Amino acid sequence: MYRRKLPALGAALLAAPALAQGAYPDRPIRFIVPFPAGGATDIWSRLTAEAMGADLGQPIVIENRSGAGGMLGAEYVAKGATDGYTLLFTISPLIQSPVVFRRWPYQPLEDFAPIGKMGTTPLPFCIRPEIPAATLAEFVAYARGKDLSFGSYATGSSGHAFAQLFSDVEKLGMTHVAYRGEAPMLTDILGGRIQCGFHSMTAAGDYIRSGRLRPLATLGRRRIPSMPDLPSFIDLGYPEAFGNSGFIGLFAPARVAPPVLARLAESFAGAMRNEAVLRRLLEIDTIPGYLPPAEFKAEMTMQLRQWTELATSMNLSVDG
Repeated sequence: MYRRKLPALGAALLAAPALAQGAYPDRPIRFIVPFPAGGATDIWSRLTAEAMGADLGQPIVIENRSGAGGMLGAEYVAKGATDGYTLLFTISPLIQSPVVFRRWPYQPLEDFAPIGKMGTTPLPFCIRPEIPAATLAEFVAYARGKDLSFGSYATGSSGHAFAQLFSDVEKLGMTHVAYRGEAPMLTDILGGRIQCGFHSMTAAGDYIRSGRLRPLATLGRRRIPSMPDLPSFIDLGYPEAFGNSGFIGLFAPARVAPPVLARLAESFAGAMRNEAVLRRLLEIDTIPGYLPPAEFKAEMTMQLRQWTELATSMNLSVDG
């Protein structure tokens, strides 16, 4: 008799944490951003936090934990509390960095529950304005035979891989300089310590519009809304890999209770319908493209497969 009742008791105990979350949230929530303050990911996170905080009735605090191509912050969330009060706001290096570092401190598809995708951002390849090149072809002619350096906002990121692929395709022999986020990379390209690199319009748009950086072409298949005359690499005949478009999104640890995940997904979806949020995203050349949890996970699965194939074909790996 007691043996027959134990499974029911066990189920009740397992359900208790979910039931206890009925008042969620009843205290502030943290968004862990695995890149420094001032970069594009930080800007997107604060925009989302403001809208979701108003809906959830609790403040959302941004905490920047950068390092290892975004893996330090992601690992912190994956292995941390599962009460729904510590979330990860991040971009494509979540699935890219482990492949390039050949180190898996977390499993991106198993250890995280996607809350939703915000969209994507164009990544124009930019050079310093002192370089005498107005087109990508002119830059290639200028760069051959010179010892130039390109920066990236994270080792193993799109900015790293595609600048390296561009250098390889054109046989430029450029040197990679890795940063712990876009803000310090931006400081160095403006200061003349590196000559080029991929930047987000969110962080670098004002410098591009003011002429302090010169864009030559962009990743992805869509042109930048505010710069429709800027060609994509695909427009210029580069390999299909340059059509890659990353993601921006919010995640929880996989073991967070389903009712809490549902509430977060509902709030995130509402933020992505917010007219003020959408207007601001377009103002900073971020392309809204909301996806709910299941569809977002399917896209991540596809991108992880494509990224692994690209990194393998390039022999792109980093010790660390």
